[in-house]
This record gives sequence, C-alpha cells and structure tokens, in this order.
Amino acid sequence: MATREVISTGNDLSARAAVDAGCKFFGGYPITPSSEIMHTISDLLPKEGGAAIQMEDEIAGICAAIGAGMGGVRTMTATSGPGVSLKAENLGLAQMAEVPLVLVNVMRGGPSTGLPTRVSQGDVRQARNPSHGDYRSITLCAGNLAECYTEVVRAFNLADRFMQPVIVLTDETLGHMHGKAMLPTVEEVQAGIVPRKKFEGAPEDYRPYECGPTEPAVLNPMFEGYRYHFTGLHHDAKGFPTEEIETCRKLIQRLEDKVMAHTDELELNEEFMCDDLEENDVLIVAYGSVSLAAKEAIRHLRADGIKAGLFRPITLWPSPADRIKHFTDKVKNVLCVELNIRQYTEEVERVSQRLDIEGLYKVNGRAISPYEIVNKRSEEHTL
Repeated sequence: MATREVISTGNDLSARAAVDAGCKFFGGYPITPSSEIMHTISDLLPKEGGAAIQMEDEIAGICAAIGAGMGGVRTMTATSGPGVSLKAENLGLAQMAEVPLVLVNVMRGGPSTGLPTRVSQGDVRQARNPSHGDYRSITLCAGNLAECYTEVVRAFNLADRFMQPVIVLTDETLGHMHGKAMLPTVEEVQAGIVPRKKFEGAPEDYRPYECGPTEPAVLNPMFEGYRYHFTGLHHDAKGFPTEEIETCRKLIQRLEDKVMAHTDELELNEEFMCDDLEENDVLIVAYGSVSLAAKEAIRHLRADGIKAGLFRPITLWPSPADRIKHFTDKVKNVLCVELNIRQYTEEVERVSQRLDIEGLYKVNGRAISPYEIVNKRSEEHTL
C-alpha cells in the first residue's frame, strides 16, 4: 500500500480526509474542540468545487448537510457533544429518510457545557442512540492521528453503502494533537470510493424504499427526473406517509436489519499483543486516545512480568460482540479503561455475561496516563 507522511493535527486530518473522499458540502457551526475541522474544510472545499457554510447554529448545520445529501453529494458536519444533542432530531430524520452523511464528534467533557477545552469519552452512549426510535447507529472511533483520516474516509463509504448517518468519534486529545501520521495516498483513497447505488429504470417504475429486507433505500439525486418524497414519517415505497400496519413494521425492521445483517462489513478492531494471552493474563479494553496510553502501559506491564494485551474496538457500534466474547471467555482478568463512567464497560459486561470486569475511569477532563493503568493493574495483580 502506497503511503504518504504528513505532520498535522487530528482535526485538520479529519477535514482533509473528507475532501479526499469526495465530500462536496460541509454544513456546521463552530464549537470547541472541533472548530478547526470547519476552518480547514472551508479552505479546501471551494478549491475542489465544493462548498462549506457556517450556519446560524448546530441544528441548521445538519439540516444543510442533509439537504446536500438529498441532492446526491457526499456531505459532512462536525461538532462536539452539545452539538450532537442539538442535531439529534435531524439525525433521526436522516435515519428515517435514509440520507447518508458523516458526522465527526470531537468529544469533550459533559453533560451540558461541561469542560469545553478538556478531553472526554462521554458521548459513547449518545453515539449508539443519538435520536429516538428504532434504528441502528454506525459509529467509528479513531484511536490515533492516522485514523482521524482513515476512519473519516471509511465513514463516507459506509454512509453511502448503508444510506444513513455514520458517526466518527475522536476526542479533544486527538483533535488537537500535532504529530506525524502515515496516510494512504489520495489516489488510493479515491480508487476505493464506491458510488452510491442509483436506479436507472423508467421514472414511473422508481420505488426508492422498495428494497430487500436487509438492504438500504436507493435514493437518486434530486432534480434528475425521478419523483419521490422525503419525510420523517413512516412511509411507503415512494416515500409518502402511511400508517398501514405491515408497511410500517417492515420499514422499521429493515432499518435494523440493513445494518445488523451486514456487521461483517462494519467490524474493525485492533488486537495488540493478544496472541499469547492465557487465562490468568490481563486483557485491557480501551478505545480512542486512551488506547495510546494503554499500549504504553502494556509494554511496562510486560517488562514487570505481567502479560497483558489490548483489545481496541474501532467500530464501536454495532459492537464487535463476537470478538469481545472470544477474549472475555479466554482471559480471566479484564480491565476497561475509559474517560467516562462505564459507558463501554456496560457493553463488555452485556456481551460477556460477566460481572467481574474491572474498570479505570476518569471524568475530570484530564487524560489517563500509562502509569495510572500500570498501577491499577499491578494492584489487582497482587490481590
């Protein structure tokens, strides 16, 4: 694989990834610590024939992005936790109408205004169900600078494949971290773009929501001669509102199954120093910027004679249930490390059916250091 070396920040890389992946529209509103994404993409998009608009608020930002998606172009918005709260209703609209878009959430402390300039992973539960109703969220989580780029690229491809919003979680540490990253070339990224499916039959035969029970809608771009209706209401094959019982049931079941029947296309994990783990060794579960500290901690633990490994979900939702179960069945000592209070630990407990999962959590806006992980594990190891 051809690569290129860049020195940049996570926020800047997220913006560059969108442009390289074919994004043509950005609608957003500045919010710490994600504002640099909007700054950078506002410079880049016009040079590529696209447009970036600062709207009057977060709600308008996602509405504009949805409108661009309805028009058939790749579209993105970026924000932090409070902005996702404001965008939630329209994320639900995009789920129901099956409009693809990418949302980058650079996580900060919460709830409410919280700690705007500090790091957190407090939006993990929110990313699983950001809006009301039955659907399946697709949420990716970058764990280093390179993934601030590659996961945004992947998000655009998944959004078009599954015809729905895809969330990319980064955090304040990654967003503002400045360092070296090895990235795929622009040519490789663009060669991997798969165009959104398009109906090419007679206009009178077009039924965008008439598709297989595990398949997404096929939405042709507006203004190209195909008539259909966008709505947040339950709708029929042409998108017009209906309350017909079986039509409504099949629609909502399909929003679930179009994702859950294809989790093999979504799952992506890192398993660091896990090959030699045995029953009495240590498995650390971490994601995002915390995984960088976890890797360093694992090197120290092994140097001290404690064999440890890292399982890092990159696709958080749907969760990699089979791999989590594999490791939690294999290893007795499991430690979840998070910048929140048990938000992903609860998923590990659900999948493993274990109530003895250990946790290391921090919610004061400061990063978790490798030594905190080492000390936590060393204490448990001596009990």
